[in-house]
Amino acid sequence: MRQPPIGTKGSYEFVVRRDQLAGTLEPSLPPVLATCFMSLAMEMAAMEALKPYMEPGEMTVGAIVNVNHIAATPEGWRVRAEAEVVGGDARKVEFNVRAFDEKDEIGNGYHVRAMAPRAKFDERLAAKASAKP
Repeated sequence: MRQPPIGTKGSYEFVVRRDQLAGTLEPSLPPVLATCFMSLAMEMAAMEALKPYMEPGEMTVGAIVNVNHIAATPEGWRVRAEAEVVGGDARKVEFNVRAFDEKDEIGNGYHVRAMAPRAKFDERLAAKASAKP
């Protein structure tokens, strides 16, 4: 992976579905966007930022996700996640991440993605899966 410059940005948008609501995952919770889906959107935005810098056979994996979920979003609303490169090196890239719905900023935080050769990753995963007790 070529090192993306500081300030490189990516984004990801989606419309909140019923299966992405906290109340669908756990009935005692309200029918609002679950934090895990907001966080996933932030990771997707970071992956979009890195696409132009990836070499064939490479992928990135999430290494750190530290986000604040600061506002609720109802079903049917559009969410936009943004990621901006703020640092890193040849093996990892650091991002500031934010998410917005149609009215408010709904989340923000820090995310790190690590570069991994896909073939090597798949080999390690296959070995682990075959060793299941």
